Amino acid sequence: MATYVERLQSFLLSRGQQSGHRSLTADASTREYFRIGWHGHTAVACVYPEPFLSAEQSYLDVTRLFAAGGLPVAEILDFDGELGVIVQEDLGDRVLRDILIASTSPNQHKRKLDEAISLIAQIQVLTPKAFEMNSIASKLKFDKEKLLWEFNFFKEHYFTTYLKHPLSPVEDSSLAIEFNEIAAELETCATVLCHRDFHAANLMLDNRDRMRIIDHQDARIGSPTYDLVSLLLDRITEPPSREWLAEKRKYFLNVRTRLGLRKLDEDEFANEFRLQTIQRCLKAAGTFSFQSVNRGKTYFIPFIIPMFRISLRAAESLGRFDCIQQILTREIEQSNP
Repeated sequence: MATYVERLQSFLLSRGQQSGHRSLTADASTREYFRIGWHGHTAVACVYPEPFLSAEQSYLDVTRLFAAGGLPVAEILDFDGELGVIVQEDLGDRVLRDILIASTSPNQHKRKLDEAISLIAQIQVLTPKAFEMNSIASKLKFDKEKLLWEFNFFKEHYFTTYLKHPLSPVEDSSLAIEFNEIAAELETCATVLCHRDFHAANLMLDNRDRMRIIDHQDARIGSPTYDLVSLLLDRITEPPSREWLAEKRKYFLNVRTRLGLRKLDEDEFANEFRLQTIQRCLKAAGTFSFQSVNRGKTYFIPFIIPMFRISLRAAESLGRFDCIQQILTREIEQSNP
C-alpha cells in the first residue's frame, strides 16, 4: 500500500492543489497529520492507515453529530475514502494543555479549565441527538466487555510489555475479580454521550481564542464522570488535592443542571468519579506503557506512576479493592527505591 505521504500527494493532485505539506505531531495516534495549502488558505489533512467507507467513518459521523449540536469542532472541508484522507479546518497550533502549563495566571488557568469542563456537559446534552441521528457513537458503549478489555490491556502492557514481569497467577486472578467488579458497576453508569479522550491535549484555541474540540472519533455512551476524569487527571505528574477535585466536580454538576440535565447527587457522583478514576487511569497507564515500548514514545513514561498514585488514592477513598491497593502500593514503592 502507498505510504501516508504518497496518498496525501495523490489526493492533493486529484483536487488540483499543490503537493506541499508539513508533518504535524500525531501523539499516540496511528493516523498522520499534515498542514497543507488549500484553496489559498491552510488546512489540516488527516491520513488514515487504511481506506474507509464514508458512511462507516466514525470521525465524519461524530463531527456531523457534534456540529449539529453546536459544539465547536473543525469543519470538514473534503475527504477521500479510497485514499484514507480527511481534510479539515486548520485550528492553528495552540493546544490547551500547553497553555495551561505555561500559564502564570491562576485566574486564566481556572477560566480555561472551567470552559473545558462546560464543554463536557454540552457533549452530554447531545445524548438524545446521538440516538436520533443514529450516530455510530450511540451504538458504542462503555459496557463491561469494553471496560474489561481496557483493564486487560493495562495488565498486559504494563506488567508484560513494559516491566517484562507478568503478574503471578494468584495476583492475576485476584486482580481480575476486582476489575470485573468495577467494570460491572461502571456499565450501569453508562448513560450519556462521552468524547472518550477528553483531555487538554485534545482541546485547542483557534485564532479567535475559541476553544475547539478535536480527536472525537471514539465518542460513545459512558458514565457522566468519564470525560471529567480524563480532563482533570490525564497526564499529570502530581495528584491534585481532594478539595480541588471536589470543587471541579461541583462546578461540573452545576453546569449540567443549568443546561437542563438530570440533577445528580454530589456524594454518589463522587463515588462514581472514584470508580471511573481507577479504570480510566489504569487504562492510561497501559497506553503509556504500550506507546513507550512499542512505538518508542518514551515521553509517556513519567506519567505512569502518577496514574498509579491517583488510582490508589481513589481506591483508598472508596475503602475497597484490596488487591489493586496492594499491587499499586508495591509498584509505587519500587519506583522510588
